[in-house]
Amino acid sequence: MNRSQALKKNTVFSQELATCFVERGIISAGQMSVVLQEQSLNGTPFEESLINLGFISESALTEALSNISGYESVDLKSTLFDPNLKQSISKTLAEKYTLIPLSLENGLLKIAIADVYNFTVFDELCYTIPGVNEVIPFIAPESEILQAIDVFYGHDLSIPALIREIETSSLHAQMNPTIRLVNSILIDAIKLNASDIHFEPEGSFMRLRYRIDGILSQICTLHSSYWPALCVRIKVMSEMNIAESRRPQNGRITFYIGSREIDLRVASHPTIHGENVVIRILDKSRSLIAIDKLGYSKKMISQIKKTLERPEGLFIITGPTGSGKTTSLYSLLNYISSPTLNIMTLEEPVEYKLPLIRQTDIKDQVSISFADGVRSILRQDPDIILVGEIRDQETAQMALRASMTGHQVFATLHTNDALGAIPRLFELGLSRTVVSGNILGIIAQRLIRKLCSNCKQPKQASPYESILLKSKKPFKLYEPKGCPMCRGMGYQGRLAIAEMIVFDTELNETVLESVPKAKIKSLCEKKGFVSMQREARMRIINGDSSLQEVTRVIDLHEEL
Repeated sequence: MNRSQALKKNTVFSQELATCFVERGIISAGQMSVVLQEQSLNGTPFEESLINLGFISESALTEALSNISGYESVDLKSTLFDPNLKQSISKTLAEKYTLIPLSLENGLLKIAIADVYNFTVFDELCYTIPGVNEVIPFIAPESEILQAIDVFYGHDLSIPALIREIETSSLHAQMNPTIRLVNSILIDAIKLNASDIHFEPEGSFMRLRYRIDGILSQICTLHSSYWPALCVRIKVMSEMNIAESRRPQNGRITFYIGSREIDLRVASHPTIHGENVVIRILDKSRSLIAIDKLGYSKKMISQIKKTLERPEGLFIITGPTGSGKTTSLYSLLNYISSPTLNIMTLEEPVEYKLPLIRQTDIKDQVSISFADGVRSILRQDPDIILVGEIRDQETAQMALRASMTGHQVFATLHTNDALGAIPRLFELGLSRTVVSGNILGIIAQRLIRKLCSNCKQPKQASPYESILLKSKKPFKLYEPKGCPMCRGMGYQGRLAIAEMIVFDTELNETVLESVPKAKIKSLCEKKGFVSMQREARMRIINGDSSLQEVTRVIDLHEEL
């Protein structure tokens, strides 16, 4: 296509876009004529002419283009960039088309670009970059993209390189690499699917650790003299008081990686060596999981869905801290969420913001408890209520009362197993007559690490291991080895080991009687109850996890 053809095509497109802008009231018909004349005389793009003539601001133009084109806009000022993307798109290519890479996952390359109608660049990216099957564009102002290109391609963003830069910089020049180091640590932890980041000052050094798949792993150490600047930067980002170092503080950070919204909960705590900071990573896109993807057995998923069809009652999920209770509760709420239902929650704190659900953060309230919150919610015409945790008699009574008045109520409880939830409710002061008939089901769960499918290795089970797994025949177990895919850990990802009790008439009648726990368990087993120990043994034998990993969180001696 020669220059005159390109200009003619661009003019036709500009006229169509201008007409659309006039119809939407973004510019007047008179302004449209002036812009088209300017564009025709100078050959400048329509959007650029609009800005040069002062008819619209760059940010307003971006928003308008997003509404008209259907492509989402992205705020580059609150976006963190993956340094590995430099290898995919060069600075020359980025400047040529005024774009910057946001993320590359599963063949989908997401980019921010000023001209989302430049389809030629999308084809070029697909053909020239290995592993790219599709390009997803996001609209951003040209000036923001150019500024982001300068920052992104102008510095080495790897953690080791930034540490070297800080160590060799003068005190006056420390701030800029410190900012980039904090950003790189956040991106690195998110890429590794870490749930928490620990900054731990100890004497002459500061240790950086990530919690990955429930286990803390040391990433690096820094000289203690660099920790104050890092700590201040984290406090600034999370809107904490940078002058306060003797009291615990809490803060929150929200930013984007590509189009993924990431929330961080930041907590500082004073220690003898300085402030200890822990950042909890809340990645909504990875943590809001469908019920079918939680790792439960097919039989248990069927039981859950059938139980959720019942109109009223209390549904309890039990387990220790870090066992995935909140993730499971959110999955259940997401499954039943509908425009026809009023779902309200009380949480401490709210971890993920869910659509169509009214959520209340107890921590943000001055003088409201879970019990007070339930009382208030009952006056809001709810259909479904989530109570973050039953921890005292008043909350337990209010949760049961809500379930007795025609509501589905979801809650968590700290017990060792599903059967242990029943006596725990009695200990909280609830009577057998109140508990009986008002509980839908109880799930108890733990999270265990999955063996890396790339490097797990078999071994013959020892006599002791055969006894522990209740197997009379010789068989093979799998154990971790370690490879680059799992970063030498031997494990990759986690899965849930769970058990579920579904309440029916017979079980409710048994609860009314003062019978031992063993009798209730025997009745449940007749109805198909599978204990966590039995489920864990099946996972080990199937090679999903190792014996040493399972015994770290589940006592297999209980049912021997």
